[in-house]
Amino acid sequence: MSPTTRALATCGVLALAITACSSADDGADGGSASGSGSAAVAPQAAPTGAVTETVDVAATDTTCVAAKTALPAGVVGFKLKNDGKEPTWLYLYRADKTVVGERANIAPGASGDLVVELPAGTYQLACKPNHEGDGIRQEITVSGELAAQTDPRVTRAVDEYRAYVETQVDDTIAKTEDFVAAVKKGDVKKAKALYAPSRVGWERIEPVAEAFGDIDPKVDLREADLEDGQKWTGWHRLEKALWEAPKTVKKEAEYGDVLLADLDALKKRLPTAEITASSMANGAKELLDEVATGKVTGEEEAFSHTDLWDFKANVNGAFKVYQLLTPIVMERNPGLVTTLDTEFAELDALLAKYGKGDGFVSYTELSKEQVKELADAVNALAEPLSGLAAVAAG
Repeated sequence: MSPTTRALATCGVLALAITACSSADDGADGGSASGSGSAAVAPQAAPTGAVTETVDVAATDTTCVAAKTALPAGVVGFKLKNDGKEPTWLYLYRADKTVVGERANIAPGASGDLVVELPAGTYQLACKPNHEGDGIRQEITVSGELAAQTDPRVTRAVDEYRAYVETQVDDTIAKTEDFVAAVKKGDVKKAKALYAPSRVGWERIEPVAEAFGDIDPKVDLREADLEDGQKWTGWHRLEKALWEAPKTVKKEAEYGDVLLADLDALKKRLPTAEITASSMANGAKELLDEVATGKVTGEEEAFSHTDLWDFKANVNGAFKVYQLLTPIVMERNPGLVTTLDTEFAELDALLAKYGKGDGFVSYTELSKEQVKELADAVNALAEPLSGLAAVAAG
């Protein structure tokens, strides 16, 4: 998740690495980021390619105005300029409240692009200053027919990605069952060892899970992001008990059952997830945003400090998408393939330096200079990755 506190901390911590905020178990299923931004920290190149309609969005801390609200079906590029004093998030929601796409942490004075493929229907565009509340919303109406998808490579990539997502969710549930069993037994040592591995599959496909807006806060909400009156459930509640109050772990066992029930609900809803080449590419970008706004700052795993597990899983998830879309991108923009191959490989090699056993060192062991190096590597990958959606949608 990318709430207010995370946005502010990104600007503070990553000042080590940049001048301003702007816009372990890899396996075959995880993908290896070693060849074929972040929105919060990298200047983003405006996507070019197959966008059939561009819509400027003027945003402040109190307004969110799209230049056009009646659009033809097709690949739409929303270009937001943040004239407010706070960072803002740009979302597009379907009528059923699921998320079409998002653009995270667009800094004051910066611009950010969101490229999405839209069939006919009614949508809501939302700007969320500081990622608070429901946002400032405007209705968008799309009419007409999408051009028929005739490229078998796109169909194959989407089908393979859907299968990948299902596999990752199954793996998450299986590993979380073991984790919860250890929690229930009060086996703190074993539960601690199983905590980070149980989250890997989730972190690899988090944008798909986040599209179902009610599930993500139930399973992945951090204590720092709780709102008044909100009930805290999910992994991070159990994480706190294990590392901060291990004698109370058995008392938290009920939240393990809740976590498993919420993950099972996600599994049951996966067949309804709308996945396209552009949503896949946007998801890869969102995973880098996750790295920038939570992992590289060390905020995500506030008690266990297992942030590098999540960091690696996010990068692997982004790489899997890129890997599936590479045949398409190679034809349309071979230079982008060369750049992304290089940047993924360099980030993967950098992460490998912090490997320990089957996982990673504690994030607290990293120096400020090492955090800066990681932030720079994320920065270098995020900028070209921001153009993937427009190219893939062509």
